[in-house]
Amino acid sequence: MNENEVLRIEGLRKAFGGTVVLDGINQVVGKNEVVCLIGASGSGKSTLLRCVNLLERIDAGEIYLDGQRITDPGVNHDLVRRHIGIVFQSYNLFPHMTVARNVTLGPVKGLRLPRAEAAAEAEALLGRFGLLDKRDDYPDRLSGGQQQRVAIVRALAMKPRLLLLDEVTSALDPELVAEVLDVIRELASGGMTMVIATHEMGFAREIADRVCFLADGRIVEEAPPAQLFSSPSDERTRRFLRRIVEAGRL
Repeated sequence: MNENEVLRIEGLRKAFGGTVVLDGINQVVGKNEVVCLIGASGSGKSTLLRCVNLLERIDAGEIYLDGQRITDPGVNHDLVRRHIGIVFQSYNLFPHMTVARNVTLGPVKGLRLPRAEAAAEAEALLGRFGLLDKRDDYPDRLSGGQQQRVAIVRALAMKPRLLLLDEVTSALDPELVAEVLDVIRELASGGMTMVIATHEMGFAREIADRVCFLADGRIVEEAPPAQLFSSPSDERTRRFLRRIVEAGRL
């Protein structure tokens, strides 16, 4: 185990009924690395992130976080999830709680932080991402972009070793996408280890250290973005990128 490895996936297989969604996924994500997952809807990107966060039971293979086998049957899933943040397309904020309460709930309940300490750290994070003036608002008072930024801040408040982002801009109006992508850019520049499933090809090209193209539940090709987007080696990747270019999304 390389001490710079944060995540290792070996031979991961997942099926729903008779439909194989992930078929022999192998991947290593290093410390401070940003890996983007691209591919058509249904290629397995979201399911892969859910398996890493132990939200889906895998059928075969192993997943390691910092060298620890988190797919061991005796592992406490809740303890593992304290170290793996995940943010979904839908913001999943608690509607009856203020922004500040949404952000502090996990650290107080999960990390056993004193409320005052959790509140101070929440204010620092909200301030960092331009949300401090929203701390006493309820989610329904916020725009979609603001809600998604709060969801990211809530994940960061747990001080995760690894952050998973699942199509976090898909539910947003186009004019709100940029403010969420700016948050992710800052996290990348600060060294946050991230695995990002995205349809934002230009953003993947800009931010990723590596891009993985998934098709039919497999990683068909992976490479640095300049290489994968400019000279992909697999015909399936070329076909996918041609459709993206024709749609004006790259």
